[in-house]
Amino acid sequence: MTLPKGFGSGGAGGTGSADVERMIGRRVENMTGLITISYIAAWLATFGGTAAGYYYYPWAYPTPSGHYAFIVLTIVEAIGYLFSVKVSEEGSTKKSNGLVGVTLGGTAIGTVLISLFVGN
Repeated sequence: MTLPKGFGSGGAGGTGSADVERMIGRRVENMTGLITISYIAAWLATFGGTAAGYYYYPWAYPTPSGHYAFIVLTIVEAIGYLFSVKVSEEGSTKKSNGLVGVTLGGTAIGTVLISLFVGN
């Protein structure tokens, strides 16, 4: 891998991980919190979008259709979140299973409660 001028061992071969980390700025393994916050924000935005259909356009978007869309989009977002965290931490010693479990469990319970009590 060729690094920009000022990084690396001056052409002596090999690129150290410290050089790559310095060039990029932050290692992606350390971004699990940011990925989690982004997932929760996307889930809330999905609820906000379906809530607009529940409350402002009930004649155009029936409640069962909104619930179905909300559940399917939540599942798609959850799969994306799970893969994002696991791929970003691949090969590292970080263990985020607890954080991922609590986050996915919380959004699953929230999705069920919203589907049961909102818009009916």
